[in-house]
Amino acid sequence: MIPKLIRPRRFGDARGWFSETYNARTFAELGIGDVFVQDNHSLSVTRGTLRGLHCQLAPFAQAKLVRCLSGAIYDVAVDLRRGSPTFGNWVAATLTAEGGEQLYVPVGFAHGFLTLTDNVEVHYKCTDYYAPECEAGVMWNDPAIRIAWPLEGIEPVLSDKDQLLPALGDFAGQFDYDGTPLAPLES
Repeated sequence: MIPKLIRPRRFGDARGWFSETYNARTFAELGIGDVFVQDNHSLSVTRGTLRGLHCQLAPFAQAKLVRCLSGAIYDVAVDLRRGSPTFGNWVAATLTAEGGEQLYVPVGFAHGFLTLTDNVEVHYKCTDYYAPECEAGVMWNDPAIRIAWPLEGIEPVLSDKDQLLPALGDFAGQFDYDGTPLAPLES
């Protein structure tokens, strides 16, 4: 399974709009049969806040379904599946509250985002429960990965923990390669 960009339909009228952001049948038709068990919601006050690149290892590995509730983010998924011909490659999408886009990040990928505006709220569904003993990740600016973060000359705001994440070459996690290499996100 590889990351997928999802654009839920919005139905609008004079009152505003309505959107179905998750439906198990619709997602199954997209090849996403995951069962989500936990929802998370974050607020990042300052533009340029960078969260990531995070993953959770077995036995509590998580897939995520990410969307932006206010503001905008540059959302990134990095392939961490050993044996994948696209190991260390990444895809990204801009997710906005206005557009309602979502990024599905399967198990085997690190996830991170950069806030493009102030006061950004992000919501994401997870397929397993938070397990601090299984937290892992890779550094956001690893030269082996070369993510083109749209920082526009600003220094990102990072947590102390995110500043200590290892380089890709030192990543100790094991994720299975399922035979599907990473591909560009379809829009």
